[in-house]
Amino acid sequence: MKMNFGPFTLDERARQLLRDAQPVHLSPKAFDLLVLLIRRRPEAVAKAEIHEELWPETFVSDVNLAVLVTEIRNALGEDARHPAFIRTVQRFGYAFSGAAVDVEHSREKLPGTSTCWLTWGKERATLSIGENVIGRDASADVRIHAVGVSRRHATLVVGDGDVVLHDLSSKNGTYVDGVRLTAPMPLSDASEILLGPVRVRFHRLASLASTQTVNTAARPRSRK
Repeated sequence: MKMNFGPFTLDERARQLLRDAQPVHLSPKAFDLLVLLIRRRPEAVAKAEIHEELWPETFVSDVNLAVLVTEIRNALGEDARHPAFIRTVQRFGYAFSGAAVDVEHSREKLPGTSTCWLTWGKERATLSIGENVIGRDASADVRIHAVGVSRRHATLVVGDGDVVLHDLSSKNGTYVDGVRLTAPMPLSDASEILLGPVRVRFHRLASLASTQTVNTAARPRSRK
């Protein structure tokens, strides 16, 4: 996801917030909260849901959440009494109230001709050209509803010549062929991906080799 709002650009894959092309610092949790609110705009997100997303299976008080909201507002240069982007919904949660524009190239949907897919158990999911989010969230492109898989666990970016896997700050990590992902990693056919406890196999159709020329002179003659 890459969004423009006001003078800001939020690039989720690069995990970067820019103001007029200049980097703006946000802590990892504050960045994740801003991404969550922008994705759910204009819907208000309940505090309980934010806690589950940012601190799964960990108890933290609402003070921690309020600190993150203040950090985001300071980074965006807005006043809590007259917010331009982050709206407080009293006794409920928070919402992103600014106008945001998706600046990512639209994905090309090729369900019938895609050459990449994932398999796990008896499941199979075809990948589209562009970004494919994997997780247990209902809005994920590849939904894996299993304990230990984050709502937005990882993303596979399918390009013209390669397929690159990115971890989305998942709690239980993303592994490729036994190695934990700490940076974007290109995949090859039959790569094994571990998303928390779930093993997923990546498949890519190999390019068809050109037809070989057959020496007809070497063929045995048919008997009459």
